[in-house]
Amino acid sequence: MTQQYFLPMSNVIQDYPWGSETSISTLFGIENPEHKPQAELWMGAHPNGCSHVFIDNHLVRLDQWVAGDPESILSPSVQQQFGELPYLFKVLAAENALSIQVHPSKEQAEKGYLLEQQNGLALNAGSRNYKDPNHKPELVYALTRYQAMNGFRPHEEILKYFNTLDILELSELVAKYNSEPNPKGLEQFFVGLLKLEGEIKCRAIDALLSFASSQQGDETFELITWLAERSPGDIGLFAPLILHVLTLEPGQAMYLDACTPHAYCKGTGLEIMANSDNVLRAGLTPKHIDVAELAACTVFEPKRREALLSTPHRENGAEHYLVPVKDFKFSVYANQHQRELSVETPEILFALDEPVHLTHENGEVAVLECGHSMFIPAFTKHYSVSCQGKFARAYC
Repeated sequence: MTQQYFLPMSNVIQDYPWGSETSISTLFGIENPEHKPQAELWMGAHPNGCSHVFIDNHLVRLDQWVAGDPESILSPSVQQQFGELPYLFKVLAAENALSIQVHPSKEQAEKGYLLEQQNGLALNAGSRNYKDPNHKPELVYALTRYQAMNGFRPHEEILKYFNTLDILELSELVAKYNSEPNPKGLEQFFVGLLKLEGEIKCRAIDALLSFASSQQGDETFELITWLAERSPGDIGLFAPLILHVLTLEPGQAMYLDACTPHAYCKGTGLEIMANSDNVLRAGLTPKHIDVAELAACTVFEPKRREALLSTPHRENGAEHYLVPVKDFKFSVYANQHQRELSVETPEILFALDEPVHLTHENGEVAVLECGHSMFIPAFTKHYSVSCQGKFARAYC
């Protein structure tokens, strides 16, 4: 059997309820005859949505194919360090907000996963925090306008909002934070909000929404009003006052570190992350929230707004986004003509708007159509690529 260097992929589309029914179909022509939410298109080998690859016109699960010759397909270094394809590549299309969430560090995930396994907690249990022993740093690249929350605002910004609101039910929490405007004070304030219950919680949210309704034209309070229509009565409605609210324009990117609260609100983008599905939730969700575990996995340090966006290194029509982890790399290429690329680790290419033409030195050729992806194993070594539009490249 002839060795194959370009492997077309067949990918799972997750129909999470917050997903858009139209965005992926409109952008990439991927049909949706059942009109289900097309929330996330997964490209990778994660067991919750493993891709298949076409090998000699036969569909094979990517994880099973990799397991047959991991050193050759992944490279010896990736196999030694990770033992699997270390990243998960996605198209994410949000019509409604995802939950506010924190991803644990690698060490936290390993400990938490082991403990829940030892306790016999089923992987699909509603109270399960850790689905795997991995961290989940991620980068999102906007394909449309993309609104999100990411990272704590400075203490003085948070306090200015809550002092202005002057909500009676929060007065004790706010007073304590005013007296201790530091990470410890922020943690106590954040945890205190999440623990609000019953009538106190309802009255606090009512006061927030009453104030928000008078702030037309303010991005933060308009977001709160929009979220309230979709998650009524949720304590996460206070999140835009605590986290930075950012709107990425198409072509902008943002890195999301471990232990940092964030939420995607609306828009479509590419997302690349470590190969994990670990999520600790903090609001805008009916699902389980483990406040103690969430707090233990959160770094309560404000972030500078200008540091949240990722500025790429640009060269010859390519944009390379630098990330502080070894699990993945991400680049976007535009208007390439017979560009020679070297392959050191397994890659996934995704065509964003125009066909991508691939050629290997042994004569193998392939065409990647818009909205489709190609797996390129490490043993490919070199190939050339031409495209009159844009394509994204995931590698490690």
